[in-house]
Amino acid sequence: MQETIVGAINDALHAEMATDDKVVVFGEDVAESGGVFRATDGLKDRFGKERVTDTPLSEIAIVGGAVGLAMYGYRPVAEIQFSGFLTPAFDQLVTQASRIRWRTRGEWTAPLVVRTPYGAGVKALEHHSESLEGAYGHVPGLKVVVPSTPHDAKGLLIAAIRDPDPVLFLEPKHIYRSFNGELPEESYKVPIGEAAVRREGTELTVVSWGAMMEPTMAAVENHGVDAEVIDLRTVSPLDHETIVESVKRTGRALVVHEAARTGGFGSELVARINDDALYYLEAPVERVTGFDIPVPLLSMEDYYLPNPPRIEEGIRRVLEH
Repeated sequence: MQETIVGAINDALHAEMATDDKVVVFGEDVAESGGVFRATDGLKDRFGKERVTDTPLSEIAIVGGAVGLAMYGYRPVAEIQFSGFLTPAFDQLVTQASRIRWRTRGEWTAPLVVRTPYGAGVKALEHHSESLEGAYGHVPGLKVVVPSTPHDAKGLLIAAIRDPDPVLFLEPKHIYRSFNGELPEESYKVPIGEAAVRREGTELTVVSWGAMMEPTMAAVENHGVDAEVIDLRTVSPLDHETIVESVKRTGRALVVHEAARTGGFGSELVARINDDALYYLEAPVERVTGFDIPVPLLSMEDYYLPNPPRIEEGIRRVLEH
């Protein structure tokens, strides 16, 4: 069947709640209205108010409650309405959820999922468009997943719900409904920690993830370069081997992400490439990113986000060096 990313997420939640009665869903407006983007639509009617619950407006309570439920046998899926609102619960993710396994020497785990729409492109208000995957990817013990297709959205979310450790599931809202993709009706998992090679090539390796995959693929096609395009899918754990092996074959690399440039996850990718593929490089690794400012409002948001012309310019810089 054909489905959007948000539809795939809804399908995954229905499938896992039907399979395991320990899976519970909660967050602001997820029950009565089906979530601000309708990702949880129909769950309350099917599974009842005890398993699908609206919460008060408190991100600390939402994530903190998920930690407690996870430690006592449930599989909580908590929704934070926008990723910019997740920062009040940073403490629960960093000092609690991510450390339970280490702190108890494996006696306890916290198998929870925090779902949240992230990124710019929908001209939302302040604190609605952040892209902070680099900050969360820095936390040991916390897995960070970013799908870019309906197929991966369903398979990665199912894998995240079944995972024994906490997973932050970042959903690129800019492409929630921008295209349909083939979606198997049955349940399946896409492995966490494995990147996807979306396009094979020999001249250049381009790495991106989330909503930036669309303009990245467009730029590669427009430029006509024989590029290998890698979709990370998982920021942490990172599929280091796929990236390094690709760069060793192509000798050139470009990283594209919408987060601010300084300290963005692209910096880690550049460092990894320099660590293990430096002597294969024919040019310095380039980055095309957002700017070092808060995501601007309204029309200026389009200028902030990497677009095909900006990415093509990055491709030219790498190839002409």
